[in-house]
Parts: sequence; C-alpha cells; structure tokens
Amino acid sequence: MIGKRSEEKQIVTLMIELYCRKNHRREIICSDCEELIDYAATRLDKCMFGDEKPACKHCLVHCYKPVMREKIREIMRWAGPRMIFYRPGAAVRHMLSKPLRKRMRT
Repeated sequence: MIGKRSEEKQIVTLMIELYCRKNHRREIICSDCEELIDYAATRLDKCMFGDEKPACKHCLVHCYKPVMREKIREIMRWAGPRMIFYRPGAAVRHMLSKPLRKRMRT
C-alpha cells in the first residue's frame, strides 16, 4: 500500500503538469513548474504529521513559503476540477481517499 504522502506527491505532480501543459503551452514541464513540484515534494517529505497529515488547506501548520503557497493554490484551483477529464482514475482515487465528512464540508 502506498503511503498518503506518496499519493499526495503523485496527485500534486499530475496537477502541476496539467496546469503547465495547458497554461504555459508546453509539452515539457517548464523550470518554474518543475521547481514547484520539487518544493511540494520536499514539503510533503518533511511534514511533521507524516502519513496522518490533513489536506494542506486544512492544516494548522502552513509550511509553504507565502509565494509558493499562492502558486500551488492557483494551480489546485485550476487543475482540480479538470483532473476528472484528463486523469479520471487519479481524480477518483483522490476523492475517495478523503474522509466523507471532509468532502461534504469542502
């Protein structure tokens, strides 16, 4: 079984790649988006909550720098709803991995 952090790294990477391809119109991920993928992976690796971590938007400890946090927020807002069309399997797995009560509030 893959840990929660590994799953989150995969979904964040997919979202950033989708965003970059569609908004930066590139086949290969640009250096800014690659940097954000690396930054997000590092932050997930160092998360003090481990695999018990909440979703970053619900976390009490915001470990992203403000600039990076705003970038990832923008990407998530754009890519999240579109994932069902471009990566339906990943989108469904991501939605099913959230507890039902959190999905109802969000």
